[in-house]
Amino acid sequence: MLNKELFSYGEAALVTDHAVSTFEKPNETNITDLSKVTVIIPALNEETSLPLVLSDLPAVGEVIVVDNGSTDQTAEIAIAHGATVFNEPKRGYGAACLHGLQALRQLIESGQQAPQVIVFIDADYSDHPNLLPLLVTPILNDEADFVLGSRLLGEREPGAMPPQSVYGNQLACFLMHTLFGSEYTDLGPFRAINYRALLDLQMIDDNFGWTVEMQIKATRAHLRTREIPVPYRRRIGNSKISGTLSGTVKAGSKILYLIGKYGLKH
Repeated sequence: MLNKELFSYGEAALVTDHAVSTFEKPNETNITDLSKVTVIIPALNEETSLPLVLSDLPAVGEVIVVDNGSTDQTAEIAIAHGATVFNEPKRGYGAACLHGLQALRQLIESGQQAPQVIVFIDADYSDHPNLLPLLVTPILNDEADFVLGSRLLGEREPGAMPPQSVYGNQLACFLMHTLFGSEYTDLGPFRAINYRALLDLQMIDDNFGWTVEMQIKATRAHLRTREIPVPYRRRIGNSKISGTLSGTVKAGSKILYLIGKYGLKH
């Protein structure tokens, strides 16, 4: 049974369904055709976790892994699991995502069919790749343009999100609600978006602000947005962001800067 949880944004309140603690892998016979879905996975030294992510992904049209300067076997493992690999030496989450989109455009120009949906997911196995159909189906059915997997609405393994990440996400979402009227509960990396709509957003951030930039621009573009509760587990290996004080400060500062920047333009 789903429990109701109240998330308050100042005077406004959003009542949402809280995710159950266990998620079964969707029945393959009931999954929507995913041939129009492309998955982009930024990866930096994730040779241990990446094969688990790739193994758990349902069959989709294309899986692009962007190796963001790894010194381990990340690229080789991705290739061995059937992914298309591109290298982005400039470090940065946004830089890797932008390179993935550029690489996809090159594939399309060479004759590959353009996807309908783009999915972004981390390579650290903290999200559950088998839940991808839950995110993409509303877009494939033209019921939404942007679907965000919310970790704060789902069940989280103890220690999966350190307190600074939880509070930082809540603060960012509160500020976006105040400035833009959005009702996000999370800045989670597991997300799906209509490909054409994503291109229209003209994403530019090459580092920590990629997720919040997308959410702000999606709100300002009046995209049909949904949040779906997703479970979240402890990542394999150390976090590049929340795992260090400097990473947390840099990410938090960039996110707050972008919210303020776009708020002044609003």
